[in-house]
Amino acid sequence: MGPMIVFDKSTLQSLTVDEACWLDAFYLPIITPLFYVETLADLEKQVIKGKSPEQVVGNLADKTPPNGCANVHHTTICIGELLGFPVPMDRRPVVGGGQSVATADKCGVFFAEAPEMKALNRWQEGKFLEIERDSAKGWRRVLSGIDLEWLYQRYRCKLGSLEEAKGKADQLINKDGSRYANLKLAFETLDLRKDERQAIVAHWKSMGGPPMAIFAPYTAHVLTVDLFFNLAVGADLISRERPSNIIDIAYLYYLPFCMIFVSNDKLHARTAKCFLKDNQLFLDGSDLKADLVKLDEYYSQLPDEVKLRGVMSFASHPPHEGFLTTRLWDRFMRSDWRIKNDIPRSKESDAKLVGHIKRLADAAEQQRATKSLSDKDDDFMLIQKFVPVRMGKWRLIPPEAEK
Repeated sequence: MGPMIVFDKSTLQSLTVDEACWLDAFYLPIITPLFYVETLADLEKQVIKGKSPEQVVGNLADKTPPNGCANVHHTTICIGELLGFPVPMDRRPVVGGGQSVATADKCGVFFAEAPEMKALNRWQEGKFLEIERDSAKGWRRVLSGIDLEWLYQRYRCKLGSLEEAKGKADQLINKDGSRYANLKLAFETLDLRKDERQAIVAHWKSMGGPPMAIFAPYTAHVLTVDLFFNLAVGADLISRERPSNIIDIAYLYYLPFCMIFVSNDKLHARTAKCFLKDNQLFLDGSDLKADLVKLDEYYSQLPDEVKLRGVMSFASHPPHEGFLTTRLWDRFMRSDWRIKNDIPRSKESDAKLVGHIKRLADAAEQQRATKSLSDKDDDFMLIQKFVPVRMGKWRLIPPEAEK
């Protein structure tokens, strides 16, 4: 597990499967709902070079990091926050489906494999559910129905830069005289039910009617992204010619949940810097690809008997010098990672760890219907992943683990 990184479809498209293996090995990829929808949309595209839409989607699924975390949809996060559930925006993903688990002496949370990751496994085999094909058709209809010319006329203004558009959006979202108006804007943006709106208003009033940035900071971020885009289009800072721009900008909703945002998209390169904090980074997809190519060449020189042990055995951390990935680990990971990861492992300690994990997983299966088991802090968190034996030319796990 390395720095937490959000990637868009353009990034993954630029990589080979072998290069994507190292993205999976040295980063914690955060997979946004937008990536799944964009990938599915390829089922409805006219594909050239003799490939079927199913083959194109399957190829993207092959490259998608199996250790990635599926982030919860931003609307779900916003609704929960407005109802009173705080959203940590500390560069970590928001993962859904947690289940309380208790063993003889510990309590924790178990996360089963996300439905999105199960879908990717099916897509690799060219298997698509009818509901997914319908979603792809719906996605194309949404794109064709976007009217950026209307948006331009609605928000027409004079602004000199994207930074000015961001400043103006911040000002409007935090304006004292617009507190309730911004709450209603959130209702409309999220398409909330009447009962949800009533509960949120009651909660908001109980807190004294604070501005959105205090009441629901993440929701304020999402609204600011939307308003920033509208103002930038109205000021001719973002093109009205590409309907997909309104979809691309939605990746910015997920910036609070990552350390690094990587993309080959020019719009992302121009806009992300307006929202990233000092402890975050925008990374050009071509720079990441170049480094993954170097890493692939570096590890390809290892003896065959070492490579047979699997990437997870010989590449728990990047090489200590000479790589962009190494510098990113130095910036975003704990300062002792170089020392900590050099501690030798033994078969005995590995077997003990595997046994412990199995007991936790068994407890989760037995207690699947159980609600919260404890009010005290959790002792552990267990996330279930299904990792393929190979990714491209690389074996990921040792032979005995496969058996």
